[in-house]
Amino acid sequence: MIKKILLLLIIASLASCGSSRKVANSKIKKSSSYKYDPVPEATRITNYALGFQGTRYKYGGTTKKGMDCSGLIYTSFQEEGIQLPRVSRDMAKRGYKIHTNQVNVGDLLFFQTNKSRKVINHVGLVVEIVPGNVSFIHSTTSRGVIVSSLNEKYWNSAYVMARRVF
Repeated sequence: MIKKILLLLIIASLASCGSSRKVANSKIKKSSSYKYDPVPEATRITNYALGFQGTRYKYGGTTKKGMDCSGLIYTSFQEEGIQLPRVSRDMAKRGYKIHTNQVNVGDLLFFQTNKSRKVINHVGLVVEIVPGNVSFIHSTTSRGVIVSSLNEKYWNSAYVMARRVF
């Protein structure tokens, strides 16, 4: 019971991309999924991305010194020899669109965080799936590279689509 309450508190305290709220940074050590085993490349990409947890946000950044959301994804895929565009709205044209209930570790989630501009401006990488929850790693302006949940109200309302690159 205490574990469930603690988990709910952690999920509720995670921050949004443009938010200034404080976040409890939940560290996920390795990627995992309950649906099916992800392809080996997806596991390697997500584990590489998870190594950047705690890295500060830097617009245009692609290193441990600072990273933005698309830089995290671009760098992680590049490590596996997969070339993606550098900008999230261009990444959203790669691979193929999948339904949210089909996502698995290594899939990309795309968001519109600025409702006045109807363009994709944020991307995250699915790192864990448990029944009823999809966790993704991304870089936020306020907290840097963190793992968040698609169940969070902010991310759920900003969510546009999921795409699979492999």
